[in-house]
Amino acid sequence: MLGAYRIEGRRAAEIASSVERAVGSGKLAPGQLLPPMRELATDLGVNPNTVAAAYRILRERGVIETAGRRGSRVRPRPATTGREYVRVDVPEGVRDVASGNPDPALLPPLAKAFAAAAESADREPVLYGDDPVDPELARIARARLDADGVPEGPLAVTSGSLDAIERVLVAHLKPGDTVAVEDPGWGGLLDLIPALGLRMAPVGVDDEGPLPDDVRRALDSGARALIVTDRVQNPTGAVVSATRARALRSALRRRPEILLIEDDHGHGIVDLPVHPLAGTTHHWAFVRSVAKAYGPDLRLAVLTGDETTVDRVRGRQRLGPGWVSRLVQRAVVRLWSDGAVDPAAVATTYGRRRALLMEALAERGVEAHGRSGLNVWIPVPDETGAVSRLLHAGWAVAPGARFRTSSPPGIRITTSTLTEDEVTPLAAAVATAVGPGPTRSHV
Repeated sequence: MLGAYRIEGRRAAEIASSVERAVGSGKLAPGQLLPPMRELATDLGVNPNTVAAAYRILRERGVIETAGRRGSRVRPRPATTGREYVRVDVPEGVRDVASGNPDPALLPPLAKAFAAAAESADREPVLYGDDPVDPELARIARARLDADGVPEGPLAVTSGSLDAIERVLVAHLKPGDTVAVEDPGWGGLLDLIPALGLRMAPVGVDDEGPLPDDVRRALDSGARALIVTDRVQNPTGAVVSATRARALRSALRRRPEILLIEDDHGHGIVDLPVHPLAGTTHHWAFVRSVAKAYGPDLRLAVLTGDETTVDRVRGRQRLGPGWVSRLVQRAVVRLWSDGAVDPAAVATTYGRRRALLMEALAERGVEAHGRSGLNVWIPVPDETGAVSRLLHAGWAVAPGARFRTSSPPGIRITTSTLTEDEVTPLAAAVATAVGPGPTRSHV
């Protein structure tokens, strides 16, 4: 059953470690069926309860999955194989349009904001037991959430969007639970879910967000949580429209026990309105990060939600990092108060760069998607071939495998720093690499 590999160990932790080492080294392949617990217990000369405990450890770590009488298998994409490693090395002389980063020229300078925050900290040092959320940051963030129709709720501050999402998932779910997630979607999130021992139910995405029928199917099949990107969806640039939001709310009202998480990480770089779903279910969370607009190294996101969810997040946070540095929070407040970023101007700049590439691609019959944000998503028939041919032509693009579970192949192009002079040669190279599509698409 396991070929030449032999599982070893006498204690549950030793058995689990033996399996995990084999998965990490490739000796146990994704989808590999593991021995039945009683059979392995006999082989190792241990109690079946010991093997059961080992398998439970492996499930909780996201290494294996168990399907009743069909047995336990190595997960198709175990947590030990991060999507961040599915990337293209950019040789010298090749233009990198794969990174997903914002344009550094559109990020604000930070020196004055941190100097002001440090002076404030000198006058009023933050001590143990102080409020973990800066009052002025809470006031400004809450006012902006109110303006966008996000329901009233307590606030927490986390170290970025992914940290917030992880904390909310852990607050409500247990290993083995299923999360409905966008496909294609954010690679970091697609790695996080199995790392927490959770299962994924892929939900298709079009330019208006998650497909309602797919969401209904996932929820009806037992998904206990749904994660939605409101705007600047990575990698497709989708934006949840008013019509789509109504359809998604309708699906969620049928299942009010579902945990809903909304990621609005594009706040500050997009000029399309947000249509929140928050409040439709009993437990919900709405997350906003400052990374895209103010800089990826500002590890700060604002989280609001129902009282139970935020209380659980803050309670667990107290037992770990305690709080996100109030120095960083005060620097962000200064950036907000000084108007360091003009969201409309930034959105216009990013929008123009996306539009120029998409128009050039449409002229060549290549389908492309990108209603908002930093990226353009291009469906392709042969993902590996397209990436290789573009690299040979001098362009490094992101392979779609980083963002997919079961959706068709594609490539992602980051347009955040694309110049007008680069648009035509890039579009021509893409058209040659992927072949002309059957439709012209202005998304």
